[in-house]
Amino acid sequence: MKQIFLYLLLALCIVSCNDKPEYADPEAHSKTEQLRQQYVPLLTGTWHTEQITDRKRHFERLRFHADGILSGLRKFQVRQLVSLDGQERYTDWEDVDVLCGSFSGTWHLQWQRNDESTGQDRIILYAVFDKTNNDYVAYSHDLTFSLVNDTLLRLVGHGFSNKEGWLEFKKGNAEPSF
Repeated sequence: MKQIFLYLLLALCIVSCNDKPEYADPEAHSKTEQLRQQYVPLLTGTWHTEQITDRKRHFERLRFHADGILSGLRKFQVRQLVSLDGQERYTDWEDVDVLCGSFSGTWHLQWQRNDESTGQDRIILYAVFDKTNNDYVAYSHDLTFSLVNDTLLRLVGHGFSNKEGWLEFKKGNAEPSF
């Protein structure tokens, strides 16, 4: 009886084992592989951005490792416009602690179908701040991957986007100016 069971199990394995994986959406898989081959070498490295307005200062540094690891640093400060003795003045800059600090996580590129005929290149980022007793999420984004070249990375849908809806990062390691 044991032998019959073993033969049936072996036959089932032979029939069901396939060296070539089957994908639910072969086109999406193929376009994702093309996306990764083309852009992972350009993305790998360190990128930074800094935005300063009258009431907000934001610095961010992202390091994309070739193995899919993401690490970085964010510094975010705000100040208020208040009225003192009939004059408007700004308060001192204050760190927004829950949005500041170093973080680590993962990243990957993926082509995603929008509807029946088109799709978008996406960059998926997930990271948590590296603070003791703090599990604040630094990134949980599925962003449109808009542009990357040797010096510029543009992401659409980032939480600190400009008026046009995108955020530009420059290639290289930098520190905040503030």
